[in-house]
Amino acid sequence: MRWDVHRFAEIDSTNTWLTAQARAGAPEGMVAVADVQTAGRGRLGRTWEAPPGANVLCSVLLRPDRVSHLVVACVSLAALDACRGAAGVEAGLKWPNDVMVGDEKLAGVLAEVTDEAVVVGIGINVAWAPPGAARLGPDVRRDDVLERLLEGIARWYDAGWDEIAKGYRDACTTLDRAVRVEMVDETFTGVAADVTAEGHLLVDVGVCIREVTAADVVHLRPA
Repeated sequence: MRWDVHRFAEIDSTNTWLTAQARAGAPEGMVAVADVQTAGRGRLGRTWEAPPGANVLCSVLLRPDRVSHLVVACVSLAALDACRGAAGVEAGLKWPNDVMVGDEKLAGVLAEVTDEAVVVGIGINVAWAPPGAARLGPDVRRDDVLERLLEGIARWYDAGWDEIAKGYRDACTTLDRAVRVEMVDETFTGVAADVTAEGHLLVDVGVCIREVTAADVVHLRPA
């Protein structure tokens, strides 16, 4: 894949800018990178903020042959590989797409679909992290992490959907763990059993299997 990287000292949101480019017909491989975002977005309507120049804040435009959760899994796996390669951290994936070091979030991924394009935003804590989150460290270069990220996306993208699905399951530390699922209208606990072809989390609650499409999932420590 050939990347067309556009850099911004400041922007409201790399996802917003790149989504507009996608609607205008921009080709696959366009990338937006910012030193700072004034309206960065995370999952479930949350904001994603970082001091100027501290972290990797970028979005990539993909036009896959099918739109599924595996597109996001591809980018999540690439982010995981980039963090491991740049700083040697022991990290894994938490459902649906967070890169975690233990119980601390290191990177997040947010996808938006427009027409037949998928814009995937990635935030990786490099030199700074909010309280309770992880970072790669001040000695790690942002551009090194970005280069590894783009190389990883291209590698996983070319590997095919079956390899991405296997890689995601292997890296997902949520599976086979006791979890608490926090939804808008209810909270329940169980054991994360599997991920469906649509990317939904299957949770064994004892009397049945619950299918979770969107929620906060908390990893519970063994009793």
